[in-house]
Amino acid sequence: MSQHRLTPRELDVMGVLWDAGEATVAEVRDRMPPELAYTTVLTVLRGLELKGYATHRKDGRAFVYRATVRADDAAQGLVDRVVDRVFQGSPVKLLAHLVADRHIDEADLRRMRRMLDERLRAEGGKR
Repeated sequence: MSQHRLTPRELDVMGVLWDAGEATVAEVRDRMPPELAYTTVLTVLRGLELKGYATHRKDGRAFVYRATVRADDAAQGLVDRVVDRVFQGSPVKLLAHLVADRHIDEADLRRMRRMLDERLRAEGGKR
């Protein structure tokens, strides 16, 4: 599965599955932009199954889809790709972008600082 990459549309559909837990094609379609056809959503879901990101079960006449990977696991691969391709492999550049170019409230900045401090303490114990 790691060799397969999620397209933006697949990521949108996966977001629905992660939020809902499981959903029929119609339920996914209802949570997508209005111009998106039912058949398009079905095609995306089938592609996600082929890539190993989703599976389905039959419920009467409907197929009910669910994600087979956790959002955190998929996010790791996406973040790694962004860091490698957009920020030249530098997580520091990513963090600088987040802090400088986005409105982050003080509480979130403090949470980020605590996470960094905890990581530094943990890394210090490994040496």
